[in-house]
Amino acid sequence: MVDHAQQLADRIWQRYNRKTRLIRYGVLLATLMLVVWAVRDIDIFWPWVWDAPNQISNLGARMWPPSPAGLNNILNALLETVHIATLATFLTIFLALPVSYIAAQNTTPNRACLWLGRFILVSSRSVNTIIWALLFVAIFGPGVLAGILAIVFRSIGFIGKLMGEAIEEIDRRPVEAMEATGASKAKVVAYAIVPQVMPAFFAIVILRWDINIRESTVLGLVGAGGIGVILQGAIDTFAWPTVATILMAIIVLVLIGEAITSLLRSKVL
Repeated sequence: MVDHAQQLADRIWQRYNRKTRLIRYGVLLATLMLVVWAVRDIDIFWPWVWDAPNQISNLGARMWPPSPAGLNNILNALLETVHIATLATFLTIFLALPVSYIAAQNTTPNRACLWLGRFILVSSRSVNTIIWALLFVAIFGPGVLAGILAIVFRSIGFIGKLMGEAIEEIDRRPVEAMEATGASKAKVVAYAIVPQVMPAFFAIVILRWDINIRESTVLGLVGAGGIGVILQGAIDTFAWPTVATILMAIIVLVLIGEAITSLLRSKVL
């Protein structure tokens, strides 16, 4: 009896058994080999990497102090950036909601509409905003219109997917109760589905508006309007103090957008 108790006391507790540990070590080794293979496959000019701290220090010295020259143009471009994000978010609502309705399994009219909605959402999210901007700049020319459409086509997938998931998670009992009374599809949507997804709707739209502000700041790099146009021009002319001012303005804009979204979420949720 004493020997058995001593054996129990001498045992060392281990979180995983031997098989689990071997599997975890194998996964870790495979991941490490994949990372090493990826790094070796990338063509990196290592002398530039080692010289990067010096280049960063040199660039920082040329950017300091920030130049207040052209501040009015920078502020106007920031306002244009906000307008692009706001208008694009507003337009996306009218396009994404019908797509989310047909992409939700519990509200789609049929399987064909379901897969059509899913295809639209996947297509929208698969293409980056910059790529959308490049396409629309080629179609409509440089300007704000290309930026707005790029944000819209990217946002459809985001809002539509999250709203579709919110619709799929609703309580079916109010829907079934209204259908049992002979209510039309429009009334079922208006009185049984919409009230349940309204909190999620406001949260998703506010979040997407915040994201759109961030993405709108770089659209000008490809000619789609906003603060990025001035930033690209300053970089091309090596006006580094102006670049520093623009970057600081973008940071302030993003912080203001973050504060506004936090305030709106606290008010509507």
